Amino acid sequence: MKEKIALAGFSALSHEDRLRIIRMLVVAGAEGMAAGAIASSLDDAQPSRVSFHLKELEHAGLVQGRREGKSVIYSANFPALSDLVAFLMHDCCQGHCAYCDKAIALFAKCTGRPTERDA
Repeated sequence: MKEKIALAGFSALSHEDRLRIIRMLVVAGAEGMAAGAIASSLDDAQPSRVSFHLKELEHAGLVQGRREGKSVIYSANFPALSDLVAFLMHDCCQGHCAYCDKAIALFAKCTGRPTERDA
């Protein structure tokens, strides 16, 4: 991951509401959440404010929206979030940490969906 892309991601996460949104979407998994449900979870935040935050996260590549009927459903972009973690951990222990390498490899496989082993 290039530093400029990482900076955009970390910048998008550096707002309280956007960080809360990402954490909600990570919990929601690949199914995601409707924008209205996200607004309700943010103490009934104004839809225009939530829309602004979602667009910032989408612009940074951390979330993706899809239309389902009249709703827009947002999901975390797990590969992008994994890349941010990997960016931070890449040179851990001068690049010689087997534990971090395993964690980075596991993050890279995350799809937001439970595996058979998780069930």
